Amino acid sequence: MGVSDDALTAAGWTIQSPDVATVGDFTAVNLEAIMALNPDFVIMTSGTGGRGGDSSQIDLRDALVGAGIPVAYFEVTTFDDYERLMRTFTDITGRADLYDQNVAKVAAAIDAVVGAVPAENPPTALLLTTFSGGTRVQSSGTQTGAMLADLGVNNLADENKSLLKDFSLEAVIEMDPDFIFVIPMGNDTEAAMRNLEEATAANPAWGSLSAVQNGRYITLDPILYLSKPNAQWDAAYQGLFDNLYGQN
Repeated sequence: MGVSDDALTAAGWTIQSPDVATVGDFTAVNLEAIMALNPDFVIMTSGTGGRGGDSSQIDLRDALVGAGIPVAYFEVTTFDDYERLMRTFTDITGRADLYDQNVAKVAAAIDAVVGAVPAENPPTALLLTTFSGGTRVQSSGTQTGAMLADLGVNNLADENKSLLKDFSLEAVIEMDPDFIFVIPMGNDTEAAMRNLEEATAANPAWGSLSAVQNGRYITLDPILYLSKPNAQWDAAYQGLFDNLYGQN
């Protein structure tokens, strides 16, 4: 069995088995390493690298298919995507019990959380990812952005598309969202957060933001909100709900 490095090292995902080999970073999977394992089936993501690059595992498809190796690609951004992927996998393995345990029960829990969202006065928010080299704004089309949308949040980036390309402290201050959510990314969480803190400290107006003054400038756990929460999607939804509405 072969996996990308993150499956062996990422917190919460660790696989410990002498029978598991690494085939490179998920942003740069090594074709030769995959071929050397002589796999019966290869499962890959159809998404891009996600760390500021544009690499894609799809680039390996033709070589694998040409070698007679069956390949399946999935892109998991939302819980609905996860449902479809897990239905496919459990149909292949004949483990409907695992679908019930890891998907159906989770879906019911998510429905309960979403059903508790107040019908009036939706909060406004900005969702940021920060890394050692900069900060980016996330729309409702991203993993955590989609969860926030399900929870009734008005993501200000959806109506201010320029923020998605060029992060601007001045624009954030002008919009003054009710909530600011930050997800540190990369291997050095402290460096990622330090980058954003240094940038915000350079602008005295940052402290005047409603989110900052009201304790609604919130750092999110990258395991749940940057990596895939998998069987913990309900916990991810609940965590956001608690931050958004728990203090109301």
